Amino acid sequence: MSSSLSKPQIIAHAHTGLNFTVFDCKWIPCSAKFVCLGNFPRGTGVIQIHELQHGEVQLVKELEKPKPIKCGTFGASSLQTRHIATGDFDGNLNIWNLEAADVPVYSVKAHKEIVNSIDGVGGLGIGEGAPEIVTGSRDGTVKVWDPRQRDWPVANMEPLEGETRRDCWTVAFGHAFNQEDRCVCAGYDNGDVKLFDLRNMSLRWETNIKNGVCCVEFDRKDINMNKLVATSLEGRFHVFDMRTQHHTKGFASVSEKAHKSTIWQVRHLPQSRDVFMTTGGSGNLHLWKYEYPAQRSEKDCEGVAGGVAGSLSLLQNVTLSTQPITSLDWSPDKQGLCVCSAFDQSVRVLIVTKLNTV
Repeated sequence: MSSSLSKPQIIAHAHTGLNFTVFDCKWIPCSAKFVCLGNFPRGTGVIQIHELQHGEVQLVKELEKPKPIKCGTFGASSLQTRHIATGDFDGNLNIWNLEAADVPVYSVKAHKEIVNSIDGVGGLGIGEGAPEIVTGSRDGTVKVWDPRQRDWPVANMEPLEGETRRDCWTVAFGHAFNQEDRCVCAGYDNGDVKLFDLRNMSLRWETNIKNGVCCVEFDRKDINMNKLVATSLEGRFHVFDMRTQHHTKGFASVSEKAHKSTIWQVRHLPQSRDVFMTTGGSGNLHLWKYEYPAQRSEKDCEGVAGGVAGSLSLLQNVTLSTQPITSLDWSPDKQGLCVCSAFDQSVRVLIVTKLNTV
């Protein structure tokens, strides 16, 4: 058997065109359904629910909303309710019951400008502590919300007076391994990556990857910080080992020039935290595996411990479209099943095989 046959394969299982621009797609947990979020040409927002039936994508429900919708997450919801939180172009954070989505079950004017990115934790049995939602906006602020409290954020990370307000493109929760600890990572248009410690309400670490940060994601939200991936505007991504922080050098990292254009997203396989997919501006997907070094930390000449970066291997890649693949979401329930959307106004359901062998 050739080595190519033993590698994971990325198979296009189902495909459907849409009548709107889709910005984000998310699997509905414990179902064969997924949600597409975006905007109609007439300038209104849209939530579409699709179901995978007998190898085909079927439209189940379409909901039109006043403002275009940029991003969504189920991360702060329980498996019983499966409410989706969305951020829109007008700066609103809304939470929707998809069974009765005429009006949101929670709504707040979260930002002065578009909500570029959203993440949730504390729901779906993932991560300890309160259910919380983090939003990042063009207005330069990163805010954390507890849906049980009305109208105000529980944390607000914004530039100091006199500092330039950078466009925040991406946010992600991590380090939610007990009731007290929790971190938020944010990436900005100038290449800044900032790690905020919510327990101490402080900036724990920051770096710059030289190009706009399109996406950040921890390999798992519900463990002591392990790895963080940050993707950039110019086709390069960085993997940071988050276990050992050196007091001057920060976290060790390895980087890879992967795509010929923007890497829009990174998504870790829920069932294996060392496997992840990156989505490219030229319509391609790259499947990666992170290999740990023999030792994850070593002491310098002064006896201070620092991290040691691992290495990356490309497991598979495929080109699906001539347009950027803007979002991807793995099924939390069925290993290897994922859904992705592209600017060709389409959504694709994919199956990645042989993941148990890598």
